[in-house]
Amino acid sequence: MEKAEGRNETLIVEFILLGFGNAPELQPLLFLLFLMIYIVTIVGNILIIMLVVADQHLHTPMYFFLGNLACLEICYASTILPRLLVSLTGDGTISVKCCLVQTYFFSILATTENLLLAAMSYDRYLAICNPLRYAALMNGRVCFQLVAGSWISSILNCAIVHIFLFQLTFCNSKEIDHFFCDFSPMIKLSCGDTQTLKLLSFTTSTIGTFLPCLLTLTSYIYIITAILRIPSTTGRQKAFSTCSSHLIVVSVFYGTLITVYVVPTANTPKVLNKIFSLFYTVLTPMINPVIYSLRNKEIRESLRKTIL
Repeated sequence: MEKAEGRNETLIVEFILLGFGNAPELQPLLFLLFLMIYIVTIVGNILIIMLVVADQHLHTPMYFFLGNLACLEICYASTILPRLLVSLTGDGTISVKCCLVQTYFFSILATTENLLLAAMSYDRYLAICNPLRYAALMNGRVCFQLVAGSWISSILNCAIVHIFLFQLTFCNSKEIDHFFCDFSPMIKLSCGDTQTLKLLSFTTSTIGTFLPCLLTLTSYIYIITAILRIPSTTGRQKAFSTCSSHLIVVSVFYGTLITVYVVPTANTPKVLNKIFSLFYTVLTPMINPVIYSLRNKEIRESLRKTIL
């Protein structure tokens, strides 16, 4: 192993993801559980994509965004779950380069999901608050620009931080007490000063997370206000049904994300932090197709016609 210049610390070339190693007797059960979750996630989201592509009735902006979200969830799950499954077989080692790559792709996908959810909330805002101008404001070109803009801005936003992150050396410890290579636990193992990188990460995270969250929250304030102004109960129910699925997804995603990254975690047990992390990295990609299938009449009808 190489030695750090002017220091007695050994440079790290691989990490050990501790994952859920504190409960070895549960690892076979956890492996089967996460394998099933991965299969359900992939099959469920592929089914959503197939329905959106095949059914002409679903060729609308809302389902265009939903199809892109399903594609993103497949990538999201495939970034986290295969490595987690390998760790549960007893091999928790991962090279520093692979760990950095996982962090980079995770950051891109998480930021893109934030932006896509914001775009979907804006779509619902236009549909409910400006129904007469909806078709003109949310046309195919605008939809494509919003999706492409989400991906491109996320890639560039995350690249700024990871250019510096890839230049770090690690020597404090090999162990990462998490089930994937997250930014915060990994940067603690760096040899050098990381204050500038932390400040840069905070700035880009604010742009990539809090601004989309604020836009989503603002959209739903206007949406709920508009729905409450509808005189008939049937009209309110019909309007709310068009955005209830998205509202549930947004609540679960941002609720767990804020719990992990915003709420102080000094006194929070690490296992509880891992459980909350599971919600937005593993469970959200799986439950999104379920939520949209159960609560969306058009998806249910399209699925029924496909099966029958």
